[in-house]
Amino acid sequence: MDIAEVLTRADELIFAKTGKHLDYVQEAILRGTLQDTTYTQIAQEVYSSPSHVRNVGSQLWTILSKGLGKNITKANFRTVLEQGIVYNYQSTIVENITGENVTVNKNLNVCREKVRSPKTPQNPQPTAKQPRIDLDDAPEISTFYDRTSELTTLKQWILENRTRLISILGLSGSGKSAIALQLIQHIQYEFDCIIWRSLRDAPPLQTLQTDLIQFCRGGAPVPAPEERAIAAPEERATTGGLPLQYLRSHRCLIILDDVQTIFSSQQLAGNYKPGYENYGTFFKQIAESCHNSCIVLISWEKPREIAALESHPKNCQTLQLNGLGESAREIFTEKGLAESEKWSELIDIYRGNPLWLNTVAAAIQDLFSGNIAEFLSYDSLVLGDLEYLLHKHFQRLSDSEKQVMSWLANQIKAVEISKKPALLELSPSEFLKAVESLRRRLLIEKVQKGDRTLFTVQPAIAEYIKTNIK
Repeated sequence: MDIAEVLTRADELIFAKTGKHLDYVQEAILRGTLQDTTYTQIAQEVYSSPSHVRNVGSQLWTILSKGLGKNITKANFRTVLEQGIVYNYQSTIVENITGENVTVNKNLNVCREKVRSPKTPQNPQPTAKQPRIDLDDAPEISTFYDRTSELTTLKQWILENRTRLISILGLSGSGKSAIALQLIQHIQYEFDCIIWRSLRDAPPLQTLQTDLIQFCRGGAPVPAPEERAIAAPEERATTGGLPLQYLRSHRCLIILDDVQTIFSSQQLAGNYKPGYENYGTFFKQIAESCHNSCIVLISWEKPREIAALESHPKNCQTLQLNGLGESAREIFTEKGLAESEKWSELIDIYRGNPLWLNTVAAAIQDLFSGNIAEFLSYDSLVLGDLEYLLHKHFQRLSDSEKQVMSWLANQIKAVEISKKPALLELSPSEFLKAVESLRRRLLIEKVQKGDRTLFTVQPAIAEYIKTNIK
């Protein structure tokens, strides 16, 4: 018996005790324990924080302890299994939780002999469905911060509402990819296949679709156009070239990261690059066609089609990922910063953006020996390495957007946009289009005061504009 069989037996026991199958993290913990890996290493494998993995592990050992009638921990799990060692270490045979012999080192092999015959339940519990997963394009994320409410929302949209197209929007560093990776751990067993693809190199739509179809077909070659031409009509049904049969016959979760790269720079948000306009048709048809799959778009800016599609929640939903709030204090604890009474001020200034706060905390530790008060004593906001991160956003702006951003950055407080500022060399129509585009890029904030709608920019962005945009 190999590790997979151990996991299967453990899954049956967990299901019998909790009514739930092993999830992605629990399985990784058991696998890692049998291979002598640490919680930190396991956390890196599942794109989570060591503290989260440790908490899941504690709950897992408690369930196994109750099920087996023994005190099970990560430290003694192998020892509990290692009952009756009969061979040397390279082929150690041990007894697993069902009484079957199994090796537990890295040279795991099947052993047909049994120490005792396991009891076969009359009504064996079903084992977890194992989806085919390809996360080769996913980024490596070592720490995941608390996003409980956002995860709950995404799970509801996908599992209960069966939403077909979901956009996760946020500025760079806000944790969009991290929450998508965490989401996979929670819902993976609801899908037949899960695939993550980055559009950072802006692949043509046909190239992307061929890749997706090949994965859905289990690696089989994609039929040639002439072969598809003679297929049954229902098999020729397409969403911009992606056959609907794959989205209908298999429940697929497709994550497309870096979607902003297929949009043109120095134009209003959501304008596709020449030759990429068919992506808009693809997204629209994915949302409006009948199927049981879900496509998640991760982007800095909102595709133009999304606003109209959102009028039908089953078709399309958008999650705007904002800052962490007070849970961002974990970042300062990890960085070893003192003066905890000033942490909330830092979180507000940088709007709880995980990457920005990590960058700023590292600078405070390096340049000010962790003294936040000294860092905040400067007349102007210190950006440091944040300038590079913000530059990637602002190099995408049109001239009209830059004018509006410069105007907003120099306002003392949030302002109305009912009238175009006289100093801007824009028509009223150009002004409103620029404001709308900046909202799609998440670069300006909306503030509601009674029945008045005001707009402003956050402090770090305002400082960047004053320094770099004239």
